Amino acid sequence: MKNLNVLSRTALFSLGLGISSPLLAQEDPAPLPVESSVFDGDYLTAGIGIAAGPSYEGSDDYAISPLPVILGSFQGVDFQPRGPGIALDFIPDQKGAKVDFILGPVVRARFDRQNSIKDPVVRSLGKLDFAVEVGPFAGIQINRVLNPYDSLTAQVDLRWDVAGAHDGMVIFPSLTYFTPLSRGVITSLAISGEYVDDNYADYYFSISPAGSAASGLPTFTADSGWKNVGATMLTAVDLDGDATNGGFGLIFLGSYSRLLGDPKRSPVTSIRGSADQWFGAIGIGYTF
Repeated sequence: MKNLNVLSRTALFSLGLGISSPLLAQEDPAPLPVESSVFDGDYLTAGIGIAAGPSYEGSDDYAISPLPVILGSFQGVDFQPRGPGIALDFIPDQKGAKVDFILGPVVRARFDRQNSIKDPVVRSLGKLDFAVEVGPFAGIQINRVLNPYDSLTAQVDLRWDVAGAHDGMVIFPSLTYFTPLSRGVITSLAISGEYVDDNYADYYFSISPAGSAASGLPTFTADSGWKNVGATMLTAVDLDGDATNGGFGLIFLGSYSRLLGDPKRSPVTSIRGSADQWFGAIGIGYTF
């Protein structure tokens, strides 16, 4: 199971229940070999894609941007993307284990309202500095939940800004179900949320008197709380029909999140944007 456990970790960046069509449910996928796989030991997946998402969190304007992806494993340390960032799992998976544990550091950059602000009113509030959030993440993965190759993973990030932007804290829990649909198609479905402290909420969602005078938006003070909840689905299609031998594959990603509390009530969202946030991406990667 080591090879498919690693594949399930790669799905975690997308942030459950498995979804399959009636056609897929009728198929009898060929058994996946566990003795030999590109994912045994060290491996690397590198890819590039095109993504469409809100121009800032809370915006109803959308922007197109490149989406690089690098993930893999080296000397027993798994690394996975985390938005624009990376998480390192220092606890090696045990071959054939029913339960695997996850623990390590995570680093994430945040460029919200730092560029690509399409709304002229929000742009008049001024650009914000980019944040670098650092901290630990931990979790537990249960293997062979509904079939011999699936997994259910619960994990949480605890991150603090160390770049002097929002100077706040973010708690990011997620629950991800991963399963192969056939020998060449894998998918994951995740639910997640973000809890933010007063510093974070104030930096991104408050409107000061000076900001109100510049933009015409009403003043607003944002406090801590749950910022959003959402769901993400990731599907990867191996181009030669065998996900275990590496090579080229296509990646399809879609997500929806809903802003909550003060982030939802903030004028940058409620007047100039939307609490409904959509994100989509398509890309190609190579594994070796």
